[in-house]
Amino acid sequence: MRDLFDKIREDKGPLGNYSAQAEGYFIFPKLEGELSSRMKFRGHEVIVWSINDYLGLSNNEEVRKADLEGAQQYGLAYPMGSRLMSGHTDLHEELERRLAKFERKEAAFLLNFGYQGMVSGIESLVSRNDVIVYDAEAHACIIDGVHLHQGKRFAYKHNDIESLRTNLRRATNLVKDNDGGILVISEGVFGMSGVQGKLKEIVALKEEFNFRFMIDDAHAFGVLGETGAGTSEAQGVMDGVDIYFGAFAKAMAGVGGFFAGDKDVINYLKYNMRSQIYAKALPMAMVVGSLKRLDMIENRPELRERLHANTATLQNGLREKGFRIGETSSCVTPVFLEGDVQEAMAMVFDLRNNYHIFCSIVIYPVVPKGTILLRLIPTATHTLADIEETIEAFSAIRDKLKNGTYKKAKVDISAMTAEMS
Repeated sequence: MRDLFDKIREDKGPLGNYSAQAEGYFIFPKLEGELSSRMKFRGHEVIVWSINDYLGLSNNEEVRKADLEGAQQYGLAYPMGSRLMSGHTDLHEELERRLAKFERKEAAFLLNFGYQGMVSGIESLVSRNDVIVYDAEAHACIIDGVHLHQGKRFAYKHNDIESLRTNLRRATNLVKDNDGGILVISEGVFGMSGVQGKLKEIVALKEEFNFRFMIDDAHAFGVLGETGAGTSEAQGVMDGVDIYFGAFAKAMAGVGGFFAGDKDVINYLKYNMRSQIYAKALPMAMVVGSLKRLDMIENRPELRERLHANTATLQNGLREKGFRIGETSSCVTPVFLEGDVQEAMAMVFDLRNNYHIFCSIVIYPVVPKGTILLRLIPTATHTLADIEETIEAFSAIRDKLKNGTYKKAKVDISAMTAEMS
């Protein structure tokens, strides 16, 4: 019999295997200073495209004042305990009512964390006889929730309605025999590609099949749609989405999330979600701050207008320079380049250290071998100068990538990071 920890020492995992070479620079980098479009990284100012602060609320004076007042009045511990036992308050209920009204649903249920809320919500809604049909490129919180399901689950090809139809037929045949139901899950906006889920087409399938539809709208809540109510509003299918999930970690610049839907469904979640029954309620300071953030989303449309103007300027500028940004139909802006892992690391080091641009890098196995994905998240606080400087820098590193500069470099990543320490 071997020691349980032997395998950990032998294989630290897909990311952990690179920890010695990359930690502190490519993995677990430290951005410093006030949250904004320009921050400090390793001692110099960089233009930051890796913070999901879409509306710029993280450093908004009104929001920070509300956060401070909430903390001063209640502290960070209040309320103590789970909502079910001792952590329920009038302000939690007020935020839920406001969120439900904003999403045009009967009720909403506030979550202490978005990720674990989605995991637990999926697990709570389905039983052994039910079938889940989900997009193959769904976020990890959806995948983890689906894996907790003790019944059948089918993944359909990403945003492929014919594949979804095929899997709905399979699911329908199964539930006929065991008296189960079907839950379809998609993202509103897919966080890597920026592509919107085909919600309108999925809702239309309800004419052929009997299923309930859940969306994870983390990247669209507060951002897309006429009022910011998300992808379902933007596509005109709010009534067709049975369970809406929104996260506070992006447009709301906070912590937490919520489910919204029919009152009986939300009430069921309140009494059955293990992540909420057995975990501490969202702290009051965050509840107070979230109420202010929702006020800003509802009453400050100019924040969304500024965000979308910046997004259009960035994406149009990249396209005009010949960059491939996929089929994004949201603020998420992926830039696809070609190169191996060594080239990708050398290029990003150059981008951060010499051009002072900080963005996220995605390589194999998240994307196919030979593909480098640089993901940009525009916000309402970015300026025209930020955008112009970034596009100019991207053009320069693309030229270097094409002429073999980064391949010839054969840079030792550990030496690079040590040099900057």
